[in-house]
Amino acid sequence: MREAAETVRQARLAGLRRYLTEAEGFGQKAIVLPFGVAAIDEALPWQGLPVAALHEIENAGAADQDGAGVMFLAGILARLAPARPVLWCLQHPDLHAPGLALAGLDARRLVLLRAPNERDILWAMEEGLRSRALAAVVGEVEALSTSSSRRLQLAAESTGITGFVLHRSAGNAPASAAVTRWRVAALPSVPVAGEPGIGRPRWRVELLRCRGGMPAAWDVEAGDDPSGWTARYVAVSAALADRPAFRQIRAAG
Repeated sequence: MREAAETVRQARLAGLRRYLTEAEGFGQKAIVLPFGVAAIDEALPWQGLPVAALHEIENAGAADQDGAGVMFLAGILARLAPARPVLWCLQHPDLHAPGLALAGLDARRLVLLRAPNERDILWAMEEGLRSRALAAVVGEVEALSTSSSRRLQLAAESTGITGFVLHRSAGNAPASAAVTRWRVAALPSVPVAGEPGIGRPRWRVELLRCRGGMPAAWDVEAGDDPSGWTARYVAVSAALADRPAFRQIRAAG
C-alpha cells in the first residue's frame, strides 16, 4: 500500500515538473541539442540541451590544474550551429587552440573578447546574446548574481542563442536563472589495447541543477571521434540526490 502511494506521488511530481517546464517555454517544442549519449539525454526533460537558454559549467578542480570544463564545453560548441561563430568573453587569453580542436571546435570559429573585469564580461555576454549572427556566447566569470543570470537568460530566449557561463573553479553556486548547471572533473584515462599513448580522455560529469529534472552523474569517455562519447551512470552524492525518486531511477538502471 505504501509503495503504491509512493508511486502515485512520484508520477504526480513528474507530471508537475513537465507542466512547469512547458510553462517556462521549454516544452516539447523547444529546440534542443542532444548530447548523443543516451544516458545523459534521457536524464534531461528535453532529451538534450535547450538551445535558447543559459547554462552554467564549472571545473571541479582548480582553474590552473583542470581544463575538463573547457573541454566539455568545447565538445558542445563544436556541434552547435557549426557554420556560425562563437563569442568567448574572458579576462585572460589562455585558451589552447590544439586542445579545442581535439574536442572538435575549430579555433577559427572563435571570436575572443578580452575584458578587464567580470562586470564587462557580463555586459558583453548580454550584448552578444542579442545578436542572431552567433552560434553561442561564452563568458568566464566566477560570480554570477541572480539578477545577472536572469538578464542573460531573457536575452538568450529572445534570440534563440545559447549562453554558457564557465566557472574555471568550483564554488558555492547561488540561486541562478540558468536552465542547467554542470560540474566536470578529469578522470584517469584508460589505455586502449594495442595503441600507444595515455589513452582516451575521461571525465566525471555531474548535472548539479536542472529545471524540471533531478541531479545525476556519469563517467564519460571520449570515442574515436570528438562526438563519439560513451557514458556510464554513477551514484550521486547524498547531498545532491532527491532521495525517493533517485532510488527509483537507480533501481531502474
